[in-house]
Amino acid sequence: MIVAAGQAAAEAGDLAANVATAVRLTALAGSQDVELLVLPEAFLTGYDAAVFAGSLPGPADLAGPLLDPLREAAAAAGTTVVLSTALDRGERRTLSSVVVRPDGRTDAPYDKQHLDGAENDHFTPGDHGASIVVGGHELGLSICYDGSFPEHARAAADDGAVGYLNSMAYFPGGAHRRDLYYAARALDNGFYVVVSGLTGRCGSSSFIGGSAVYDPEGRPLARLGEEEGLAVAELDPALVAATRARHTMHHDHRPFLGQRVVG
Repeated sequence: MIVAAGQAAAEAGDLAANVATAVRLTALAGSQDVELLVLPEAFLTGYDAAVFAGSLPGPADLAGPLLDPLREAAAAAGTTVVLSTALDRGERRTLSSVVVRPDGRTDAPYDKQHLDGAENDHFTPGDHGASIVVGGHELGLSICYDGSFPEHARAAADDGAVGYLNSMAYFPGGAHRRDLYYAARALDNGFYVVVSGLTGRCGSSSFIGGSAVYDPEGRPLARLGEEEGLAVAELDPALVAATRARHTMHHDHRPFLGQRVVG
C-alpha cells in the first residue's frame, strides 16, 4: 500500500481555504496512486490559540457541505484522507482525527489523548485509542504529543496495527525531538510510522514541517523539510513481520519489572 504524509500551511480560522488545500494535496496523492494520505494537526481549523478559543466546527459540519469538496477529491483519487481538526463535540472540545473515505464515509474516531501545554486551556483529552483499516491493514491514530509516549504507539501495535499515523504541528526549536520521537516509535514496535507536519505561518505562530514516513527500523523512507508537498512511501506488512522476527523488542517487552530496589 502506498501512503503519504501531506504537508502545507494552514490558514487560521479559514476552514474553506484549508479544505481547498486538502483537496489539492489529495489530488496530488491520487496522481501518485496513494491509498492513504495523512494531513497535519488541526489542519482544518488551523493551529492557533485565538481559533481554539473561538467557534469551532462540530460533527454536523463534518457531515455537511464543508467537507463535500474533500469527499469528492477522495473519491476521485481513491484515497483515504486522515484530516485533523479542533472540534466542538458539544459537551467537550477536542483535537481530533477526521477520516474521509473514498466512498464518502466521514467520521471522527479519535481525540488526542495527550494535550501539550496551552492546549489544556481549550480541550479535553480523549478517553480511548483508535485504529482504522485501509486496504486490509490496521493503522493506529495519534496526534502530535501522543507520539512522545511509547505506550501510546505500543497499544496500537499490541492490537495488531502495522503502522502508526500521526498528525503533528512542531514549533521552531523542536526538530530534534520530532525526528527522534517518531523514528523511535517505529523501532520500538517494528512498524511503519507516518507523520504529517504543519508548516509555515498560521495565526500567531510558525511551524517547521518535517513530514516523513519511517520504516519498521526507524529509517526515513521519505522526508520533507518545510516545503509544501507529499512524503510518499510504500507500506509492506511482510516487512513488519520480518522485522519483528529479527528484532524482537516488541515481543520481549515485560509489562512488569518487579519492585524497584534502591541500595
